[in-house]
This record gives sequence, C-alpha cells and structure tokens, in this order.
Amino acid sequence: MNRRDFLKNTALGAASVSLLGVSLPAMARDSKGARLTILHTNDMHSRIEPFPEGSGQWAGLGGMARRAALIEQIRQQEPNVLLLDSGDIFQGTPYFNFFGGELEYKLMTQMGYDASTLGNHDFDNGLEGLQKQLPNAGFPFLIANYDFSQTILAGRFQPYKVFEKAGHRIGVFGLGIEMAGLVSDRNFGATKYLDPVATATDMVAKLRGPERCDMVICLSHLGYKYESAKIDDRKLAAQVSGIDLILGGHTHTFMDAPEPIVGPNAHRTLINQVGWSGINLGRLDYSFAHGTRQPTVASSAVMPVRAA
Repeated sequence: MNRRDFLKNTALGAASVSLLGVSLPAMARDSKGARLTILHTNDMHSRIEPFPEGSGQWAGLGGMARRAALIEQIRQQEPNVLLLDSGDIFQGTPYFNFFGGELEYKLMTQMGYDASTLGNHDFDNGLEGLQKQLPNAGFPFLIANYDFSQTILAGRFQPYKVFEKAGHRIGVFGLGIEMAGLVSDRNFGATKYLDPVATATDMVAKLRGPERCDMVICLSHLGYKYESAKIDDRKLAAQVSGIDLILGGHTHTFMDAPEPIVGPNAHRTLINQVGWSGINLGRLDYSFAHGTRQPTVASSAVMPVRAA
C-alpha cells in the first residue's frame, strides 16, 4: 500500500471508529501495543556455554549466546518486553573461578536485562567480590529485604524499580533468602535480613499507592516450596495481597506452567520458576483489557535454550 492509500484508509478507519463511539487511543490499548511480554531466568550459576556432551539429560542445553539469540528473536516480534532474573548468577563453572562474575554481568548487559535480584551464591566472593563486579552490570539489582547500610555496599542497590511498558506502569521489587546458616558469615558481613512478608506488604502498598503501578512483580530468591514453616514463594503469595507475579529462584524448580495462588482479598498471584543454569527461558504474555488495570495472562511458555 502506498502512502496516499494508507492515509486514505486510516482516515476512513478513524471515521468509522468515531461513529461507533470508540476512541482511537482505546483501540490502541486493546491492540498488540497493550501486550506485555515478560522473559525470565533464575539460578544461571555461571553457565556461559551449553552443557557438554556427557551431561546426561542436560547435554547440549543452555548457553548464553543461544539465549541471547532467542531473546533477540522475541524482541523483534514483540514491542514491549521485560527481561528479568531471580538471582544466583554466580558460581558453578570455571568461568566464575577465573573471572569472579565479570563475564556473567557483561553478557547479561549485552542481552539487555532490565533487572535482577540477588541470590545467596552471588555472595560467594563476599561483599568485596560483589562490589568489584557491580560496575560490569548495566542493569539494576533490586533487593528490598537486605539492609546494606552498615556494609561497603551501602547505597548500591534499590528495593524496586518502575518500568513504563505497553502504556502501563510495572513495579518490580526483589526479595532474598535468609543468608544466616546458608552463607558464610564473613561473606555477607553486617548485611541485615528483613522479614520478607512485611517487606513485600510495604512494597505493594508503595507500588500500588504513590507509584500508581498497574502490575506488581516480585523477583524472589526465597525458593518455591518448603514443607517446614520457612517462608517460600507459595507462602508469600498466600499472605501478601497485590502481587501479580512472583518469579522465583533458589530451589531450581522446573515448572511446566505458572501456578496460581489465591491470597488475601481474593487476589490471584502467579508463581513461576524455570529450573537452573539457563536451560530454559520463561515467557509470560500479559494483556491489559480496556477499562481495567488488572493484567491477565494471555499465554505462557517454557522455552528450552538449545541449538536451532
């Protein structure tokens, strides 16, 4: 279609919409432009290259170059993409032993990650090791329940960030697992652990209130499910109202589809986690229906990262 025909057809279309009493902005919100695609990973554990032959069921899977190609392919198809990670970027291959996390952060930056939270293994080289690598990360680390005020990392992290996507405000905050008994004391030093339920409640109030967010996402490294009373993603969703999506980590849980949890005020929270070592890339496509602020999941997928 040439430019003249395009303008003519657009004008006719606009007139028809006007006669129907529907505004063009409303039509735009209901079009593909109002669709939000969330891509996510967790527990990458320094898996830069695919698993080698002889790695059993994981042989040939993973690899950051392959993931980057898959992410780029999706970005070419979808206009509104958020790329998020749920921690434990460090530890697991010689790349971390030799380079201390530099390569992981630089490659994630090239892939265009929007945000990550911190996992317990991200402290494996101590606060000093984490501090050294932060300049290599071109994306923020969101962590609301760790207080670093008495450490060398004071002021280096933020509890949440608000993203403008698909014409809506998306609030993302992070929660970390209790490190005492899990991480050597010398590695986290004077970092204070704050109660995740109370912290999440405060985050939701801030994001839903002053920040005017239409959607709230939690990047969690608490773990999917424990039989004990230890806080996990399912317990968090059941106790805190207002979180739309929890993207989890720590337990290396392979989920075929997001799990819905109904919490206080009948608010429905989805939980998702995609294993470990970059074997899978998680994808959730949300739509924002005209006249509502509550997002709905149009589709979800677990995408294996393998050679084409």
